[in-house]
Amino acid sequence: MTNQTRLCVQFPRHPRNANRLAMLGIAGLLALHGTASVAASGICNGDSAYERAPSTLSLRVDNDMFGANGQDQGYTNGVKLSWMSPNLASYTQDPCLPASARAVNSYLTWLHPQGFEQQNMVVSFAHALFTPLDYSRSDLIEDDRPYAAALLASFGFNARSGDTLHATHLSVGIIGPAALGKPIQHGVHKITGSHKFHGWDNQLHNEPVFLLAHERMHRFPGSSQRGAWGWDAIGHWGAGVGNLATYANLGGEIRYGFRLPDDFGSTPLRLAGENTAPPRTYSKNSGWSGHLFASINGKAVLRDITLDGNTFRDSHSVSKRPFVADIGYGLSLSYNEWKLTIARYHRTREFRGQKETPVFGSVTLSRQF
Repeated sequence: MTNQTRLCVQFPRHPRNANRLAMLGIAGLLALHGTASVAASGICNGDSAYERAPSTLSLRVDNDMFGANGQDQGYTNGVKLSWMSPNLASYTQDPCLPASARAVNSYLTWLHPQGFEQQNMVVSFAHALFTPLDYSRSDLIEDDRPYAAALLASFGFNARSGDTLHATHLSVGIIGPAALGKPIQHGVHKITGSHKFHGWDNQLHNEPVFLLAHERMHRFPGSSQRGAWGWDAIGHWGAGVGNLATYANLGGEIRYGFRLPDDFGSTPLRLAGENTAPPRTYSKNSGWSGHLFASINGKAVLRDITLDGNTFRDSHSVSKRPFVADIGYGLSLSYNEWKLTIARYHRTREFRGQKETPVFGSVTLSRQF
């Protein structure tokens, strides 16, 4: 293994990559920050050449503690903050987007969808932690997954026509010590009184990462009627390519409840990003609604940096399984502008020799503006 003291100086050896990632991250922060003032100004309110729907701010927290299975390993924690724009007439000129977001979009025109009834932009920031099972060991655990942390910024473009949604998302960021996995986990565990993981000195090296993901969804309305009990189903398929991950996926979701939302699912776990879009009609004081859901997602995995290790340097790695599946189920409740979604996920083993099948929970709180 490479001397661990070198890990802290590897990222600056690629200043151009570091600067590009930093600029994209800063641009994303400005884009997300600017949305509050745009929403407050009322620019996006009222009628225009097309119907406006509200922007949505969401905070999602994943943790194996929420899985209620006593686990503290694998994909152990994730946090994602996302903003989805109202319906847009243009990704580069619409005043509903802050100037910083329009500037970012001017460099991403090759990702912009064309010819859809509704189009929206999604900006998100995510942090994820991955750890082996044995927290007490400080040596390299060769038969368990590597320690890894990822810090990502994502710029996505959703486009809807009727009951069909296309989503294209570009995620960029860093994996390794620069993602601050060790201090973040130690700080949180100190507050919660959880045990300390001693093997972070063996984590993956610093590496700039990217993922370009595209996913398509179709909603089958089923027996759902506005203002009544009913069910619907959403099918999806997609793929992603990048040194962060390369895969193809296929799956679906079924929902049953009262006043089902006119969107594309309640389980935005996949790397394509937020799998939703504003409804075709919007009412600010919509009252209570709620539903149960169950989903499945199968994935053929060609690359997963958190298991395969660093792309250009020797690092810890394990023999990943080529096919992985997630089964999820949960409850979603909405009241006017607020929405709370609670879910639990069961995942098949991700690498050969993995002792436990992963189980984790997810809580998402969203508000429309």
